[in-house]
Amino acid sequence: MQEIPVASLVIGIASSPAERRQLARLLGGSDAFLIVSTVDQAREFLGVVEAPPAPAPPTRAALAEVAPSPPPPDLAVDSDRRVLRWRDQEIDLTRLEHDVLLCLVHAPGQVWTYERLHLEVWGNRHLGRGSDMHSVVRRVRGKLARLNAAATIHSVRGVGFRLAPV
Repeated sequence: MQEIPVASLVIGIASSPAERRQLARLLGGSDAFLIVSTVDQAREFLGVVEAPPAPAPPTRAALAEVAPSPPPPDLAVDSDRRVLRWRDQEIDLTRLEHDVLLCLVHAPGQVWTYERLHLEVWGNRHLGRGSDMHSVVRRVRGKLARLNAAATIHSVRGVGFRLAPV
């Protein structure tokens, strides 16, 4: 009878990027390794548990403070050229900036949850702290400010983001 070789998989869990880099150095000699931020990510990768249920919608209090409003009339996203236009000025957008802004512009005043934005823009479920999303939003806010646009992106603490007039 012939023995079938069995490969081993080492899973490392570390919450910070620095700890994950350290684990990668330590596990570099392993046949295969996976480094994740949380136990839930490891379980999901292994298929041990089903994906958690969809996040609860924003609370009524969070939504009450934001009545949907039309976008400023001179604010537009040109998807063909991937630029943000405010009146007669334009500024280039990265793909992620474009996709985030496009979501927000098409539903101004509406709160987009972190999970929904992550799914729409990155194509996967929101995992971790969301620093990727916050970084993109910060850059878009800066571009809106450079154009002196009459809109900005407001954070709805613990829920997500919305496009709002300045």
